[in-house]
Amino acid sequence: MAVEVNLGAQPQKGHVLAAWGLIGWRWIWRSPAAAIVPLLQPFFFLYFLHLISDPSYFPLQVAGAMIFSTQNIGSWCLSDSAVFRIELRLQDIFVASPHDKVRYLFGVAFSNIIPALPALVALGIILAMVTSVSLTAWLVIVACILIIWVLYSAIGIAVSSRLRSQREVWPVGNLIFTLLGILSPLYYPLSRLPPVWRELAQLLPATYAALLVQGTLGLEPATAVSLALDAGLLILSAAIGLALAWWLYQWRER
Repeated sequence: MAVEVNLGAQPQKGHVLAAWGLIGWRWIWRSPAAAIVPLLQPFFFLYFLHLISDPSYFPLQVAGAMIFSTQNIGSWCLSDSAVFRIELRLQDIFVASPHDKVRYLFGVAFSNIIPALPALVALGIILAMVTSVSLTAWLVIVACILIIWVLYSAIGIAVSSRLRSQREVWPVGNLIFTLLGILSPLYYPLSRLPPVWRELAQLLPATYAALLVQGTLGLEPATAVSLALDAGLLILSAAIGLALAWWLYQWRER
């Protein structure tokens, strides 16, 4: 039996961002492993790299671990948005609601950065313990983290919109974000890469985020011109990546 509903009498506004934040917090509350895994993953890399690499690289590796942890949020966004769309049909509710897709995309990204915050804070504390970090350097680090968070979250959500089965989430997500994480010089200087790999790495936004952070902290040689160039290339590559993600993203089911 059909029931008529007066849509005009229904709430047209709400605290969407707060609701997404609650989703991220409840994920940690119900499953503490959601906050533990982001802590353990970069620390495993740091532990083994500390054993086999030059100790002078350790501050660089800690800074890289912060960007790596942020990059991984994209993989979580891919998984969550696929569940919301395929299993829970939450995206269909947003499509039918007055809210646009920008709020939905930002909400998914916001809910997924919350479990990563303990890891980012812990790595920030370690970074301050192993090297001198100025206020300018902290601002650069935060800016790079925000840019990488927005970009890789958008990539993850855009890719998930093209998946048709939950079985595709794990292999596709791991393939994309593992390659992106390995190619970017997060745990080592860009100069240590072979020429061919170096050219490929320079196509990725995370590479310029890493170079900008390393140069600002004084961990790698850098001039004001080179830092400005890295910042410009980071913004440009991030803009191109966001445009591609926007083009790839499928908001309405066909």
